[in-house]
Amino acid sequence: MAGFLIDSSTQPPERLFTAADLAFFPTDLPSGSVDFELESGRLVVMVPPGHMHGSVQARITTELGIQGERAEFGRVFTEVGIVMSRSPDSVLAPDVAFVVKSNLPVRESPEGYLETIPDLVVEVRSKNDSRVHLDRKVADYIAAGVRIVWVVDPAARSVTAHRGDSGQHVFLEADTVTIDDVIPGFQVAVGDIFRE
Repeated sequence: MAGFLIDSSTQPPERLFTAADLAFFPTDLPSGSVDFELESGRLVVMVPPGHMHGSVQARITTELGIQGERAEFGRVFTEVGIVMSRSPDSVLAPDVAFVVKSNLPVRESPEGYLETIPDLVVEVRSKNDSRVHLDRKVADYIAAGVRIVWVVDPAARSVTAHRGDSGQHVFLEADTVTIDDVIPGFQVAVGDIFRE
C-alpha cells in the first residue's frame, strides 16, 4: 500500500502516537475505508492500491504460501501490523511477510499486532510511493532485524532484494529470485510475478 505522512502542522508537535492509539483509529470513514501505519510515532495514511499492485501481491503471497508455508518452512502474512520499534512506536504493515518456522509461534502485542520480526518482508511499490519513503521503510525493516526486504516495482518490472549484510541486488524480468536462507529451494521467475 502507498502511504503519506499527515502534515505535522495539524498535530500538536509534542504528541507522538503509540501502537495502542493506532489500534483505536477507525478504518471506516464517511469517505471510505482507510488504513494507517506509524513511523516513529507519526501517523501515516495508507492509500488503497491499484489492481496491478493487488495482482502482484497475490502472486507473491501464493508462491510464499505454496513453497514456504505449505512446505512447513514458516508462515506467510499479508498486510499485518508489525511492531518494529517502541518509544517512539513504529507499526508497519508490509504487503507480504514471512516468518520462518524457528520463530513460530509468533508473539502478539497487547494491541493485536505482530511483535515477531519477519525474516522476509515484501513491499509492492504503488504509484504514490516515493523512493525516499520506500528507502526509509527498507532501512526501518533492516534495522528491526528483517533479513531480506523485497521492493517489487510493477512499473520497472523488477524486484530489488535488500539485505543488511550484503546490500541490495536487482532482479529483472528474465531473472529468478531465490531465498534459500529463508525458504530452502524457493524460486520464482520475476516475469511470472508481473504476468498479465
